Amino acid sequence: MTAVETAPRPPVAAGPARQAGPAAKSRSEQRNEAVRATLVPLAPWERPWPIKVAVALAVVVGGGDLIDVVLGGRLSPGGAHPGTAGVVLFSVLMLVCAWGMWRMRYWAVLGFQAVLGIVILIFSLLLIRASNLLGLVVALAIIGGGGFLFFKLVRVLSRLQMPTPPRR
Repeated sequence: MTAVETAPRPPVAAGPARQAGPAAKSRSEQRNEAVRATLVPLAPWERPWPIKVAVALAVVVGGGDLIDVVLGGRLSPGGAHPGTAGVVLFSVLMLVCAWGMWRMRYWAVLGFQAVLGIVILIFSLLLIRASNLLGLVVALAIIGGGGFLFFKLVRVLSRLQMPTPPRR
């Protein structure tokens, strides 16, 4: 036997037994509960400004890309020519997101936030290749604006009603 196994165990303090109930809540959890208590679900007609901005952005990007494909793809920044199928797919995705966000669908806002997060990440990586002041300013503007919109959409998302699962 080792010294650890043979060492005497300290006596158990006699006192009130621990309650099997919930543990005391941390300060951050108390703050979270306070914020959750102030959230009011959105009315069916209510559309906060971050949703309106996100819908407009999705329509402009999706519609603009689709119009560009129909016109023959003459707009090619940086000399890159993306595939038509990919551009059409992305355009349809943006237009479906715009429709869903206007109808206040949880999945649409969450999906748009995912795309927005990817765009922010891509432009953050493009900062490495920024070779002039214009490239730096454009990348920082997209990162800053996209990050701000992402942040504002989080609050809207918390006020949207989750869809109820179908009963079996």
